[in-house]
Amino acid sequence: MIDLAKQEVTQAINYKTDDIEWFGEEGGRGLRGIAFDGETVYIAASNRLLKYDKRFKLIDSWQHPYLANAFGICIHQRILFIACAGNDCILAFDLDEKKFHWAMHVQSEHFQFRPAIFDPQGSDGPIPINKLQLRTIWCDEGGMYFSGHNTGGLLHFNGHEIKMRAELPRGAQDAQPFRKGIIFNDSHAGVLRYCGDNDGSEDRALQVPFFNESDHSHMDSVETHMLKRGYGRGLCTLSEKIVAGGSTPAGVSVYDLRNNKKLASIWFTKNVRLAVNSVQVWQE
Repeated sequence: MIDLAKQEVTQAINYKTDDIEWFGEEGGRGLRGIAFDGETVYIAASNRLLKYDKRFKLIDSWQHPYLANAFGICIHQRILFIACAGNDCILAFDLDEKKFHWAMHVQSEHFQFRPAIFDPQGSDGPIPINKLQLRTIWCDEGGMYFSGHNTGGLLHFNGHEIKMRAELPRGAQDAQPFRKGIIFNDSHAGVLRYCGDNDGSEDRALQVPFFNESDHSHMDSVETHMLKRGYGRGLCTLSEKIVAGGSTPAGVSVYDLRNNKKLASIWFTKNVRLAVNSVQVWQE
C-alpha cells in the first residue's frame, strides 16, 4: 500500500505465511489481479480467488477446475470476472451467491475470435491449453474488454460476439479504454502509452523507469537485460489525466498524461525476479 501524500509504503500481506502458491513458470506464481468491493478486497492467486477484509485478514477463498493461472480481475454489477490464462477462459463469480456461475472460452483461429459460453459447474469446458495467454480484463457499460500476449490487440465482447477493439504491439499489457482511446503498458518498448482516437495530438509514450547501465552484468540474459531496461505491468487511472503504472523490477510510478511527464517513482527492490502485476486505487 502506497500513500503518495505521506510518501509511505506498507506491506499488507506477508507472502511467506499466507496460503499462496509461488512455484513454477506457468503454475502458481503468487498474487496477480486485485479488485475492491466496498470493504472487501479480492485477489487472484493463480488457481485460487482470495477474499480479504480491509485490514487484509483472509476471510475466505475459492478454487475451481477452470480457475487456472488467473491474472487480471475486475468487478462489474456485482460480478467478479477473472481472465484465466491456463485455458483461455473468462470466469464469472457472483459476489452475492459466492459461486462461479458463468464462463466463456475464447476460441480463436487466424485472429478471428468466437465466444463459447459454458456452465462452469458442468464438465463441457475447454482443455487446459494456454494459446492466447490472457492477462487483462476490463468491464463497463460498453461491454467486456480483454487482451493477452497472443490476441494481437484489445478484444471487445458485446454479449454476442468478439471483435478487435484496437490492435496492440507484441508485449502490450494492461490495455483498457481510457477517455476516447486506449491506455496500456508497451512492455517490450519500455513505455506506458496512451493512444487517442483523433489526429494523434493526445498520444503519449512515457518511459518506464529503468536501471542505470552500471546495474547490468555481462552475465545477464537477454530477458534479464530487457527487464532491467524497464518493463511495465500493472496500470490504473487516478483521474482523467493522472495514471499509475507498475514495473519490473517491483516499483510503481505516477504519470501526468496531459503534461507528458513522470511525477514520481517508488522502488521496492532491484531484484528482476520481483514484479508488480496489478495496481489499483485504494477505496476509502
